[in-house]
Amino acid sequence: MYSFKEEYILDFSEVKYIYDVHQIIKKEFDFPDYYGANWDAFWDCITDMANLEMKIDVLNFDILKKVSEKDSAIFVELLTDFKDYYDGKWAELKEITIRDDGDTIHI
Repeated sequence: MYSFKEEYILDFSEVKYIYDVHQIIKKEFDFPDYYGANWDAFWDCITDMANLEMKIDVLNFDILKKVSEKDSAIFVELLTDFKDYYDGKWAELKEITIRDDGDTIHI
């Protein structure tokens, strides 16, 4: 349960459905089998890792936006909330970077 690494890379290049996004997240973060594959479950699991020093790099975010604007916005909001709330308190989040077709967002 939970793969503790300095850098987590979420590559959404092969995403066709929102289910694929959650499978990529589950695999990269080594979330437990009971991970519910929804945004509430993502928040519960990612905040369990809040005491780590980590970097999160999201690749091909434009694919997720094409699959679901709503889910892509929720994902960015959750990552932003995670960094805002935990960085410097319980975690040292080096950087959260979201890359898509030409743009880079640093959270």
